[in-house]
Amino acid sequence: MLRRALSWLALLLASLPHLAPAQVPQDRARIAILGVDHAAQLVAEKDQPGMLAAWLDLVRPAAVCIERPPEQASRQDYYEFTYEVQGIILPWAASNPAEICPIDWMPPLDDQLLGFGVDLDAPPEIRKPQGFQGFLAFPDRKILDWNFFAADDPATLAPPLKWAADPAPRADRDLPRRLYLYRTFMQAQRIRAIAHKHKGETMVVVVGYFHKGDIEAILENDPAIELVPAARLGSPDAAAVQAATTAEHRAAILSFNLLGMQAATGVVNWGWIDRILAEFTGADASPEAQLFRTRYGVLTGRMGLADAARAYQAIADDARSAKPFSWNGVKDRARIDSFFDPFGNLDVHERARVELARTLFAQGKDARAQRTLDTLAATLSPRKALQLQGYTPLLKPAGPVAKTP
Repeated sequence: MLRRALSWLALLLASLPHLAPAQVPQDRARIAILGVDHAAQLVAEKDQPGMLAAWLDLVRPAAVCIERPPEQASRQDYYEFTYEVQGIILPWAASNPAEICPIDWMPPLDDQLLGFGVDLDAPPEIRKPQGFQGFLAFPDRKILDWNFFAADDPATLAPPLKWAADPAPRADRDLPRRLYLYRTFMQAQRIRAIAHKHKGETMVVVVGYFHKGDIEAILENDPAIELVPAARLGSPDAAAVQAATTAEHRAAILSFNLLGMQAATGVVNWGWIDRILAEFTGADASPEAQLFRTRYGVLTGRMGLADAARAYQAIADDARSAKPFSWNGVKDRARIDSFFDPFGNLDVHERARVELARTLFAQGKDARAQRTLDTLAATLSPRKALQLQGYTPLLKPAGPVAKTP
C-alpha cells in the first residue's frame, strides 16, 4: 500500500512541469508585483491615483493581473474596496492594449457559509461603522505616509509573513490563516499560467501587499519567470503624475475624505485635499464642487454651521444639482450606501439635503433636520428609505448639543 502511494506521488510530481527539472528558457516573463493597501490611493498623496496610472504608462506592461477571481471579473463584478482596480487600472486599460488578468481565488459560497457563517461578498443591510463588513476608513495616521513602492520594503511584508507562518492558538480559529495560504498559492498559480503566455514580456501584478511576499516565494524558482521589484521599472515624475490624474480621480479623493467615514477619523491630508479641491473646482464651480467646498469648510473650521446650512440649502434648490457625483464607488445600485460612505448612492441634490440635516443636527435643530430627511426619504425606494433611517444616527454629533429652535 505504501509503495503504491509513493508511486502515485512520484507520478503526480512528474506531471507538474514547474516542479520537474527543466532547462531555463531563453525568454522569461518579467513580473513586477506591486503590493497595494486597497484604496489607500484615496488618502495617501504619495500613492495617489495618478501615480499608478502614470507608472502603468511608463512600464507599458503586456498584462496587468488584478485581485478578483476570473468568474466574477468576467461579469464586471469586482470587490467594492479595490479602488485601484475599478478606479485606476480598468480605465487605464480601456485606452491601452494590456491584457487584464484576474488572478484571485475565493471559496465557493457554500464553503464561506460553512466556515464564516456569511457571504463574504454581501454586506449587511445596515453596515457597521467600521470593522469586518463595515465601512472602509483608515484611522491610523501612518497611512498618510504610505508610498507607492512601500511593499518593496521587506519591513512592510514582515508582519503578514509572520502572521501566515504562525498558527492560531486554537485550531478551530485558524481558518482565516489557512484560507489565506491556499488563496495566495492559487493566486501564484494563476500568475504562473499567465506568465507562460507572456515570455519575453513584462507583466504587472497589482495585489494586496499582504499577498506579495508569499506569491514571490512560490514563483521565485520557476525558470520561466523573472521577478523584479516594482521600483526597478522606474518611477514617474510629478509632471507625469499630474497629467495622468483625471477629474474622476479627484472626485474620488474628495468623496472619500470629505463625504465618507474617513472624515470622522480626522486622518486627512488637508493640504492635499485643498489642492485637489481647487483643481476639481476650476473657474466655474458646479453644484458638486460647491458641496465639496462647503463640507471642506465645515470640517476645517473655515465655515460656520449657519453659513454651511444656507449653502447646502442653495445647492439643494439648484436645478443643476439633480445629477450623479462624478464618482461614488457604488457597487449595488439598489442600496443607498457605498463601501466607504453611508449615503454614497445619492445624487448631488439628495446629498445636499443629507448634509443640511447633518448641519442642523450639529446646531441642535433636530426637528428641522428630521423633517429634511423625511422629505428626502419620501422620494427614495423603500429599501433606500429604510437604510437612510438606519444610518441617520451617523449624522448626529457624538456628544450633547444645545437645542435651538
